[in-house]
Amino acid sequence: MFEGKVAAVTGGANGIGKCIAGEFRKYGAQVAVIDKAPGEHFVGDMADKSVLEHFAEYVIERYGHIDYLINNALPLTRGIDECSYEEFQYALSVGVTTPFYLAKLFAPYFGEGGSIINISSSRDRMSQPQTESYTAAKGGISALTHALAVSLAGKVRVNSISPGWIDTSYKNYEGPDAVQQPVHRVGNPLDIANMVLFLCSDKAGFITGENICIDGGMTRQMIYHGDCGWKLEIE
Repeated sequence: MFEGKVAAVTGGANGIGKCIAGEFRKYGAQVAVIDKAPGEHFVGDMADKSVLEHFAEYVIERYGHIDYLINNALPLTRGIDECSYEEFQYALSVGVTTPFYLAKLFAPYFGEGGSIINISSSRDRMSQPQTESYTAAKGGISALTHALAVSLAGKVRVNSISPGWIDTSYKNYEGPDAVQQPVHRVGNPLDIANMVLFLCSDKAGFITGENICIDGGMTRQMIYHGDCGWKLEIE
């Protein structure tokens, strides 16, 4: 399905990113991964402008073009009580500035039918306490998605995915952890990778500027104390 195509995946050494890269390879694509974790891929800190420039140069020199950019790198998670100014800026650099700058660097080199997929989070619309740096970055990348879709109209389609609870170890949950979700299970990386590949395919050729939430229905479920067995315990 993706024979002869080139995909770049940020944060592709582990978890969801590793699964996305593996699925692209399985269907014939050449994949360039960048991650700060050591390994047989392009290694670097994506908060560093020069690292992004060198990565873009590496991809174009090696493959001559790019078809798909998957912005998946994980921003830092810190809450307002402990997050420093520098940590918050770092989270935004990895979570928002990196996707913007890579899109800018790769823009002249996209092949026909090119696609950018930004990995956001269901936290772009809901929160737990002490998650400000991560939540702000994910909200930013969701908004960046429709801005890029308009700016790159006719050249590259741009969409985002907001995962809910995704267990990267593929653990099979039972009981309340599973049943609290309308689909009665916790997600795994393939749930996200499958949507990435669909959005990059010709089957999604009329979809751009969209955010697709893949969370087992959690953000659609209203919760009230005492309703449907839900109980809030105040300590």
